[in-house]
Amino acid sequence: MDAGRVCATVTIAQTDERYACASGESLLAGMAKLGRRGIPVGCLNGGCGVCKVRVLRGAVHRLGPISRAHVSADEELDGYALACRVAPDGDVELEVAGRLRKPFFCGSACVGTPDLNK
Repeated sequence: MDAGRVCATVTIAQTDERYACASGESLLAGMAKLGRRGIPVGCLNGGCGVCKVRVLRGAVHRLGPISRAHVSADEELDGYALACRVAPDGDVELEVAGRLRKPFFCGSACVGTPDLNK
């Protein structure tokens, strides 16, 4: 990490996974560059909502706009954010707000979600 950049410890509550993240990089980028998989990865630019998290302890700051389709203003006040659009201000504990596994679709079969036809 660059000199002068604060390095924070990010903890994912559901898995107790911890990783280092610089204050200028997104929570998602910090995780991915270390090969970790605790937060689901989607479009990487705030448009899909797959990486939605809730900050339980600590603070984050925005790196760019957050889609209101995925995080409402009220949710943001309650600590919700998209991990691809926020960076830590110090040590942070968060929980993944969505599924820990992203469902994938292959033709008409859906893997990772229940069969609604049963």
